[in-house]
Amino acid sequence: MVRTNSERFGSHDAVADGDLLWSFADVEREMVRVARSLIACGVEPGDRVGIWAPNSAAWITAALGALAARAWLVPLNTRLKGDEASYILRKTDARLLFLADGFLDTDYSGSLRRAAPDLRALANIVELSVSSGGLDSPAWMEFLKRGDDIPQDRVEASIEAGSPEDISDIIFTSGTTGTPKGVMLRHGASLRGYEVFGEHFGLQANHRYVLPTPFFHCFGYKAGWMLSLMTGAVAFPIAVFDALVVLELIAREAITHMPGPPTMFSALLDHPQRAEFDLSSLGYAIIGAASIPAVLVRRMRDELDIARILSAYGLTENHALATLTSPDDSPDVVATTVGRPLPDIEMRLVDDSGQEVAAGNEGEVLLRGPFLFSGYYDDAEATDRTLVNGWLHTGDVGRFDKEGHVQITDRKKDMFIVGGFNVAPAEVEKTIMAMPGVSEVAVVGMMDEYFGEVGAAFVILREGAHVSSIDVITYAREHLANFKVPRRVEIVEALPMNATGKVVKTELRRRLEILNRASERAVQE
Repeated sequence: MVRTNSERFGSHDAVADGDLLWSFADVEREMVRVARSLIACGVEPGDRVGIWAPNSAAWITAALGALAARAWLVPLNTRLKGDEASYILRKTDARLLFLADGFLDTDYSGSLRRAAPDLRALANIVELSVSSGGLDSPAWMEFLKRGDDIPQDRVEASIEAGSPEDISDIIFTSGTTGTPKGVMLRHGASLRGYEVFGEHFGLQANHRYVLPTPFFHCFGYKAGWMLSLMTGAVAFPIAVFDALVVLELIAREAITHMPGPPTMFSALLDHPQRAEFDLSSLGYAIIGAASIPAVLVRRMRDELDIARILSAYGLTENHALATLTSPDDSPDVVATTVGRPLPDIEMRLVDDSGQEVAAGNEGEVLLRGPFLFSGYYDDAEATDRTLVNGWLHTGDVGRFDKEGHVQITDRKKDMFIVGGFNVAPAEVEKTIMAMPGVSEVAVVGMMDEYFGEVGAAFVILREGAHVSSIDVITYAREHLANFKVPRRVEIVEALPMNATGKVVKTELRRRLEILNRASERAVQE
């Protein structure tokens, strides 16, 4: 794809990162340089190459070089600690690691050495900088020199020897609900799937695509810079999401497209300086979340004047592809559903006995089609539990509406049961989000002696809002059945997020345990 689009788009802008500006021809050239150096380091087809760094031009060229050498890319979450990262690198037996020490004041290499001094990847670390696109470190220059003696024909032969069924990446699940597992993805499925995705999103040559979503996740990688290179657009990597930085970039660079979870768009809308910027170029947005507050979509349409707002649902085990709304769908459809299954994707909703449920009823989402992952790396048992008779068991709960749109109601494990009634946190969250003054909300179940479990809500208020916990409960009682109303509401400044923008609900449950223990001690005293 990179070689074809180098010929097709040539000198057109491809990647803009600070003062660095690459054309499509530059991207191909840098890919080949990195691949030659990796080959010189002894990297062979099927070897695993890790990358532990923020979004940057360097991330893109390091990834492409690894793929051109037919290595399997292993992206690491930049928020991981040394123990967590060493687990992934040891699990995959990564041969080489690109990393950016100093990002977020973190000593990545030091944390690895303290956690696992015998780690194979520590013998072959390539340092990226945290400025100038990540490409101005002496270590990077030295790394590129290693490839001087490797003929370019070696890289050409490596690319030619590849096939669509080759593994491209091992992307580890976020670990918010359990032990991270390495999801094996493929070149061909990635390219075909995101070709369709891009057609729906309307991304085309010379469009300008800001990328605040992390590259270690499919949303920032596959639906991000890879899609941008595929379509001829210009990619603008953002290392750390900052609403003011993104607002300035949209205005200065006439950004046309933006992906992100609901939290990012909420931050743009609620920024006190938003009115100072001309955001009229931003005409396309895609919200990656199973649950989207309707009020957010309306605000994006009315306050940001974004003409095309899409919502999508997917998971890494299906190359992060499943459903997508249509550009012609109404704002209500975008807010309340995740659209219809993409072409070639089959979807079933089943009950706990495996029987398909009737339209309008909830069931676990099962997927089948050409985008299924190739299994969990070195974990056949987990693969067999997830892939059953050719169907991917997602663990997500959903239903079809009358028009065939899919509504994802929650994850099975996130549901809690109040006095025998199932409660989906996403439903409660959407209701509270519609309350004036509320900016963000997350709901979890907590133990209760009488009901078994009840709901607890963590709420962030919009700037200047004066809303109490009692106000939230009163509002919820007005709009929800009693068993769905949270029994506890905490007004907070922020929610714990992983780097992909997902709320870490296990952390919220831990906070509740601490609060409850403190309350019990106070009563005893």
